[in-house]
Amino acid sequence: MGPRILVLNGPNLNMLGVRQPEVYGHNSYADIVDLCRRTAASRGAEVDVRQTNDEAELIGWIHDVARNRDFSAIVINPAAWTHTSVAVADALVIPEVPVLEVHISNVHARESFRHHSYVSPIAAGVIAGFGPAGYGYAVDRAVDLSA
Repeated sequence: MGPRILVLNGPNLNMLGVRQPEVYGHNSYADIVDLCRRTAASRGAEVDVRQTNDEAELIGWIHDVARNRDFSAIVINPAAWTHTSVAVADALVIPEVPVLEVHISNVHARESFRHHSYVSPIAAGVIAGFGPAGYGYAVDRAVDLSA
């Protein structure tokens, strides 16, 4: 099997399809998981897709990547933690694997507080505003960076 990619999702992403469909669209979280799996499989890779509303749990998953060395890249939609969490950004440096930041909406066309990301400076790339397709782009690029 090829590279293993960890796809992490932060708070409220479990509510996709219900939460503000005018901003986030009508796709469900299950649709995002399916897209990530299909994209990875098409590239001979594997993904593990997770979502949490608990910042400590997310950080624990990132630490596990450093401890276990079982993933070659991380794709992350930190959601609100993008703009607020130095702890998540600090954790993402520890595993020493490529990090791709993804956002469904174009955060730069929204409220000013969403324009700043603690994750972007350490990410290999940022994908925003392409809707759910952004996850496919991010997984595809993570596979490239894992080679």
